[in-house]
Amino acid sequence: MQKTLFSLCCLSVIFSCSPLKRNLEKKLKDTENLFQDHTGFMLYDLAEKKTIYEYNAAKYFTPASNTKIFTLYASLKILGDSIPALKYEVRGDTLFFWGTGDPSFLYHNVFDNGRTFNFLKNTNKILCFSTSNFQSTNFGAGWAWDDYNDYYAAERSPLPIYGNVFSVKYDGSHIAIKPAYFTKHLSFGQEEVTPKLIRNVDNNGFKFYPSPSTNFEADIPFRVDSTLTSELVRDTLKKEVRQIGTPLSQAASILYSIPADSLYRVMMQDSDNFIAEQLLLTCAGVLSDTLRPEIALKHTIDNFLQDLPDRPIWVDGSGLSRYNLFTPRSVVRLWEKIYELVPRDRLFALLAVGGKSGTIKNWYKADQPYIFAKTGSLANNHSLSGYLVTRKGKTLIFSFMNSNFTVPGSDVRRNMQTILNFIYETY
Repeated sequence: MQKTLFSLCCLSVIFSCSPLKRNLEKKLKDTENLFQDHTGFMLYDLAEKKTIYEYNAAKYFTPASNTKIFTLYASLKILGDSIPALKYEVRGDTLFFWGTGDPSFLYHNVFDNGRTFNFLKNTNKILCFSTSNFQSTNFGAGWAWDDYNDYYAAERSPLPIYGNVFSVKYDGSHIAIKPAYFTKHLSFGQEEVTPKLIRNVDNNGFKFYPSPSTNFEADIPFRVDSTLTSELVRDTLKKEVRQIGTPLSQAASILYSIPADSLYRVMMQDSDNFIAEQLLLTCAGVLSDTLRPEIALKHTIDNFLQDLPDRPIWVDGSGLSRYNLFTPRSVVRLWEKIYELVPRDRLFALLAVGGKSGTIKNWYKADQPYIFAKTGSLANNHSLSGYLVTRKGKTLIFSFMNSNFTVPGSDVRRNMQTILNFIYETY
């Protein structure tokens, strides 16, 4: 018995002092000393179901767009293979309809969503649009108010159209706006060295400051309300759309639009905030008759995430909010749950791939892709979490979170790349 215990102790010491663990310990301590930040990391062997190494893995971090991992899981659990686009019912000569939060309607020509357009365009019924099911705010809790002019902070709404942004292109002499509806809201400022476009904080008036012979292109969020949505649908369909406030009955039918994976892919690869926020609304609409993200958040936490090591502080779909807080070990466990839920080929096709696609197209390059993951970036914060396939073919789950650094984000990414490549080559 004594020899057995002695042998086990020796094995434990040898493992704890393995070159991989010693190197990771040094590299991560050096990281915090170099960047004066808060660093968390966990590495998990998926086949062996064991933790290889962890560093501050039980501490909470600002996840930024790593929040979308949670939104993906909620959507996978709540939504089906296709996205509900509208709830509707016909009463006599009138078609009453609700939006479901589906973000794909005429969204930058990214999605082939002619089904919703044709359904509304081709009906011979009078169209009545109701917003009675939308009981939320256009902005999420903890969002930075001065992001309102940036494409990544488009407002939430029950029936998004054009991604709730208008697009502006300027070729040095001519300006084009899509949808053209917003042309009437445009004014011009004095010429600038660098062209810029600024929308008013509280309305859709915007001013363009041109620069001679300089091209300019931007997507600007517009202020959303039910009246504007009705006008945009009317202008797009070229037919009358009435606005009402009455709810639909429980017998309302559902029109489905596009495959769910087409939304998930853009959300996860391009880190699309708008799609993430709208997916939570859509999930809420499936669970209830109310589009309110808190419904989906609570349902997912209470019913699907009770086995996480640490309860997530989760308040929005995109990660724009700085109120979100997750631990690396909970993120790793969530990736394990997703891997158990979704076939590997399908899952990896949804994610950003190092050196190949999405937000890590220019990072983590190798002869064979080895990082399949989700980034998360806010000022002074950067995370990367997902799957690492080693050169020996082992599939690992990792979560690498960095908060409160003051150096350029590229320095942090470069350091993360060095560490993850070391694991790829070593384990």
